[in-house]
Amino acid sequence: MKLYVVRHGQTYWNVLKKVQGSADIPLNERGKEQAYETKSYLENINFNIIFCSPLIRAKQTAEIINSDRNLDIIFDDRLIERNYGEFEGISKYSFNYNDFWAYNKNLKYAKAENVQDFFSRIYNFLDEIKTNYSDKNILIVCHAGVTKAINCYANGMMKDEDIGPYLPDNVSVQEYDII
Repeated sequence: MKLYVVRHGQTYWNVLKKVQGSADIPLNERGKEQAYETKSYLENINFNIIFCSPLIRAKQTAEIINSDRNLDIIFDDRLIERNYGEFEGISKYSFNYNDFWAYNKNLKYAKAENVQDFFSRIYNFLDEIKTNYSDKNILIVCHAGVTKAINCYANGMMKDEDIGPYLPDNVSVQEYDII
């Protein structure tokens, strides 16, 4: 199975360096431009199916990328960004962001989703599509945290759990061969 994973385009909260989590923030104009640029970048790649987070920023990005392909987009709640709970809307520098992503610490918070539960949700999704679409080219449009989990699924846990700093740019494309 070949996965192409795209992080959504830029939002105003990205510009302000605010953590979005499950807050439903739309793309800004630059984010829409980025999605069209990514559409052009991907134009010669044939996808069999598109999976997408139902959050508006990912949905808008997927719809732009898919605008000439007319594939069905399957929205899956498991691709929603990690719920940052009490940290949503603030700067990632306002709390211990690296501890927030430390898999073995698996810190519990009053409202935020803990990292192991989040990874389990993403791994469950990936196990399911690996079983059902093993011979397909798949586009996944999602969020930075989801890309962290997908990267760990495909390549193993990062050295010293250094998951926090891994942050793909908006609309960057990661490719994975999943066996």
